[in-house]
Amino acid sequence: MEALLQTLANGIIIGGTYALMAVGLTMIFGFMDLVNFAHGELYMLGAYFAFTFIVLFGLPVWAGLALAVLTVMLLGYLLDRVLFRPLRGQDILVRMLTTVGLMIIFPNVAILVWNPVPKRVPMPLEAQPLIVGPIRLAPVHLMVVLVAVGVIVGFHLFMQHTKTGTAMRATFQDREVAAAMGVDVEGIYGYTFAIGAGMAAAGGALLSMVYIIMPTMGAMATTKAFAVVILGGLGNFMGAILGALIIGVSETFAATYAITGYKDAVAFILLVLILLLKPSGILGKARSVE
Repeated sequence: MEALLQTLANGIIIGGTYALMAVGLTMIFGFMDLVNFAHGELYMLGAYFAFTFIVLFGLPVWAGLALAVLTVMLLGYLLDRVLFRPLRGQDILVRMLTTVGLMIIFPNVAILVWNPVPKRVPMPLEAQPLIVGPIRLAPVHLMVVLVAVGVIVGFHLFMQHTKTGTAMRATFQDREVAAAMGVDVEGIYGYTFAIGAGMAAAGGALLSMVYIIMPTMGAMATTKAFAVVILGGLGNFMGAILGALIIGVSETFAATYAITGYKDAVAFILLVLILLLKPSGILGKARSVE
């Protein structure tokens, strides 16, 4: 039982960072109707910028993490203004292939800027593990999940209680009516992509203190983020969080009780099963085709 609870706790921690990725991806897809295959590369850049600010520049951990997220958010806003805004009226395949191009470009840029040697951000907390009954939590792991939960809760409060959040929700529901009511829809798209990029970067920056950083780390992150989003239901924020927790816990149990090398396949096995049983996802709604 102790090992079971410990594995469950570890899975929830991993699921929390998957949720950051999935919520950002869901927001970009739901608000902008954009399938972003470069989402994992934004996660990768968040990790590398955290390494740059914390290790190379010697900034405090919290400052380095915040600057890494803000830098990727600025990059996301610029990408929308320069790249996606001119393509807004184009077919969805054109915009999708543009993100595929970014997915190829960003890892090569990372190799040129930071070189291909794996890197790691030192753990900021070296205290004794926190013991809660039979569960032992490393301080850095606890910090990761608490920050992830804080970011998701902060995003929810932002969407519900700010003028920009209200405008974003109005744009999501009906962009033509929102524009007629005076909402700057193009500006909202920029904020949406920036926030989605920032959430991906937050996941990468946090996990840079747990796992090694590589230019190719975004590819697996992208595939898992899509698996999470489809598992929970396309465009459903609660579904994205639920799917992230399910996959995080499932992978941890597979690594503990099965073969570690196959844990990454768990997300895709679950994805196939849910598509066979409920194609719209766990919390998604089926769409009629006319």
